[in-house]
Amino acid sequence: MDDQAVLTDYVRRFTATLMNAGVKAAVVSPGSRSTPLAYAFASTEKLDVYMQTDERSAAFFALGLAKASGEPVALLCTSGTAASNYHPAITEARYARIPLVVITADRPHELREVGAPQAIDQIRMYGNHVKYSVDLPLAEGTATFANFIDRQVSRALSVATTAPNGPVHLNVPFREPLLIDFDKATPTTTFIKRFTAVSTLNHSTAQLITDLLSDAGNGFIIAGEMPVGLNKEAFWKFAKALNWPVLCDPLSNLRSEVPDSCSSLCIDQYDAILKSEQFANKIHPQTVIRFGAQPVSKPLTLFLMKVCPQTMIAVDESPEFRDSIGVVTHHVQAPVEAVLSLNVQKPLSSYTQQWCAANDRASTIMDTYTGDVGGEGIFAKLLFEHLQDGGDLVSGSSMPIRDVDTFFRKTGRNVTIFANRGANGIDGVVSTAFGIQFARKRPTWLLIGDLSFLHDINGFIVSRFHKTDLTIIIMNNDGGGIFSHLSQAQTNLHFEQLFGTPTGLTFEHIAAMYDAQYAKVNTPNQFSEELGREKNKPIRIIEVFTDRQVNVKAHRNLWAQITESLDQIE
Repeated sequence: MDDQAVLTDYVRRFTATLMNAGVKAAVVSPGSRSTPLAYAFASTEKLDVYMQTDERSAAFFALGLAKASGEPVALLCTSGTAASNYHPAITEARYARIPLVVITADRPHELREVGAPQAIDQIRMYGNHVKYSVDLPLAEGTATFANFIDRQVSRALSVATTAPNGPVHLNVPFREPLLIDFDKATPTTTFIKRFTAVSTLNHSTAQLITDLLSDAGNGFIIAGEMPVGLNKEAFWKFAKALNWPVLCDPLSNLRSEVPDSCSSLCIDQYDAILKSEQFANKIHPQTVIRFGAQPVSKPLTLFLMKVCPQTMIAVDESPEFRDSIGVVTHHVQAPVEAVLSLNVQKPLSSYTQQWCAANDRASTIMDTYTGDVGGEGIFAKLLFEHLQDGGDLVSGSSMPIRDVDTFFRKTGRNVTIFANRGANGIDGVVSTAFGIQFARKRPTWLLIGDLSFLHDINGFIVSRFHKTDLTIIIMNNDGGGIFSHLSQAQTNLHFEQLFGTPTGLTFEHIAAMYDAQYAKVNTPNQFSEELGREKNKPIRIIEVFTDRQVNVKAHRNLWAQITESLDQIE
């Protein structure tokens, strides 16, 4: 074979092996050195190819696709600093357990470290933030090479999709010329399929967990962030049999589609409830079982650290179980469904009734909450009440996810919530939201702060190449609102310079640049009116102007009302 035939066979084989291993979508940023694979991707039927010219945004977009679909997504760029721009999203993918297949094109070996343009050291450049990294050889026209490529790509996908899921890195050097033969057929791969065993609890483990739950005097369930596709019917059947309160983090997505028969067990106000020291002191559990990651709520974290339950069971399919506060006593390495199959029947206890009564009191106050002009909570509350059945919500970090925790209440509607909580960063959120919307093809809402929005304005570029249905609510408090809730705000010395960081920017010109529907609002009534208006463009931006100081006071007043009500319980 001539050089072009060898190159074509290589990239066609590479692409076919990716797809055999479960890749259905690829995100490509244009660049010269990645030309062979870009052509192979674009000309392959049944592979969805998305274009995003900004590599940092492209990586977060791919992360959103993978997060929403639960499937590995390929991510391709040229050599040089293009690859460096992937690192923030790779870091998030590592800690959020998202299977990104990162493919960086590279210069041939003779052009490395000799001053060639767009040639940097890409070997293991992502360090421990990827689960697997390999520097592939230049294309060869031999059977040995073909077998090697089949198995290396398959191996990388196996690693990416084995618990804990995570990103992998394939560094692929190409020597010019870079054009392929579009008429050449895809070669037959020699590696056929990977099989995995279904994880179930063995008899002794199942009996031990059953005994721990059966013998517990009182306890509760924590539902942290879990993958989309959780069997909610099985979960609530397990909780109903156990008759324990379920503290549902919003990212568990157990606050939506709640069965009527289990609604009282769904505790959605625990963050506010546990701010009551009096209530927290009399509600110590003996046993806690947690599914998924540790929830967003800081009061819950502090509560667990203080009471240090006698038995704390973490159900996590990875051996790298998450226990940042050092209270887990039993780790069950298994999928959530393996534990849900256990049958532990317990009567409704006074302990559970205490939790339910406290949640009812907090919910009553939340029902009548009207907020303060300038506060953000009331806008979040109105947004969540407005979300239609069959839609998705993406939350930014910092204040937005905390407002989701406080104001997104249990409902029978089908609303799925997403956020980047692996590393809790504020970058790449716009791109992640686009990726989630593209993967799920449902009306999607993004709640985001102004600084986080500024971090990822280039995320909008993807909308110029692909259709979308995204509404963005920007809470513009002119700076970093979360810091006003922290100890840094107790002194005025350098606070605005270092933490408040006001920019004075508004975003109507960004909306115009991308032909987005735009509105700005200042009051809850204006916001309600705007939510009631028809969305007539693929992207809609509603910019809500708030005040950081008012926002802090409004939140604290709400929590104080709830605490006062709980403190009246005998």
